[in-house]
Amino acid sequence: MSTFQAPKGTYDLLPPDSATYLAVRDALAAPLRDSGYGYVETPGFENAELFARGVGESTDIVTKEMYTLTTKGGDRLALRPEGTASVLRAALEANLHKQGALPVKLWYSGSYYRYERPQKGRYRHFSQIGAEAIGMEDPALDAELIILADQAYRALGLRDFRILLNSLGDKECRPVYREALQAFLRGLDLDEDTRRRVDINPLRVLDDKREQVRRQLADAPVLGDYLCDACRAYHGEVRELLTEEGVSFEDDGRLVRGLDYYTRTTFEFVHDGLGSQSAVGGGGRYDGLSEMIGGPALPSVGWALGVDRTVLALEAEGVKLDLPPSTSVFAVPLNEEARRVLFGVVTQLRRDGVAADFAYGARGVKGAMKAANRSGARYAVLAGDRDLAEGVVQLKDMESGEQNAVPVSGAAEALRKLLA
Repeated sequence: MSTFQAPKGTYDLLPPDSATYLAVRDALAAPLRDSGYGYVETPGFENAELFARGVGESTDIVTKEMYTLTTKGGDRLALRPEGTASVLRAALEANLHKQGALPVKLWYSGSYYRYERPQKGRYRHFSQIGAEAIGMEDPALDAELIILADQAYRALGLRDFRILLNSLGDKECRPVYREALQAFLRGLDLDEDTRRRVDINPLRVLDDKREQVRRQLADAPVLGDYLCDACRAYHGEVRELLTEEGVSFEDDGRLVRGLDYYTRTTFEFVHDGLGSQSAVGGGGRYDGLSEMIGGPALPSVGWALGVDRTVLALEAEGVKLDLPPSTSVFAVPLNEEARRVLFGVVTQLRRDGVAADFAYGARGVKGAMKAANRSGARYAVLAGDRDLAEGVVQLKDMESGEQNAVPVSGAAEALRKLLA
């Protein structure tokens, strides 16, 4: 056994389970690729100030969960705890908003890092698929992203998830609500850290998961009662678009999400089969984030979907993905000359797009056939002295056990036809 183990709160993705994660990533990204979103990849670490400004100084992510480091040159960096700030930074740095018609539509996939108490569904290293539509204020964009996420989950076979929807207002109406909420919260029995949060960003208190806090929030003012006419109309159009497209959602007046940059539309995908870590994805509109990190006014909207939690949701519903076999053909040579001949057959199959593997090493026939069975291959191709003398190889159906000889020169084509 190795001296080292994966750090606490992290995990290794290994076959065969890793095939499920890859399939989930592909399925979550597929609707985005078909909707005008281009792929973006950002560094695994950024200037820590990017997240302090964008995510928010008062958030748990910045105050408690970021992994930070100081370089030899004195720069303070942070492993990225979320994707939106990084993607917007990259878009601004490359001036994508100046290169064509808005919105700039981007999607990404990657690992993110937060120092928090590990539990099922919550890790210190986790994987997400995200999407951002930058530079346009339009309820149709908000609705589009929610619909694309709904489409992705349903394509995977998930059915028992719910969409929670809310509006957080904007710079016109949120300050009025903020004052009302602060007045209410200051009358509660809260610990010192939470009282400080009331002064800095009271909406964060609404996101508190502790039962002793949540009980006291039952009568807290609801932001929806304070929305200005423009925000109420905007939210109404998002709701209408979703309804017209047959996407069910639940209005949740207390949904605030965990990041400071959200404005107006906010939403969350939850799965009740996951226990306390029920959120499988979420997002919303962040019209002021560009200005927070030094850019121009670029109203934007986006989401991130958790790959890890989506896999857990599939398991909770008992959904088995129809994964393509990692190996369709397995070659078993019976002598040295057959090794060279069958290696050529395997190479040709791979060039033709057929998943093929080979019995490497000096193992006997019995060991090689065990390897063929473990590979899950539908067909084995075998050859020995007599076969090569006759210019043929044997094709064996691993399900029925039926075996037939075909010419060496036509082996790859015969296998392609059998697998078609």
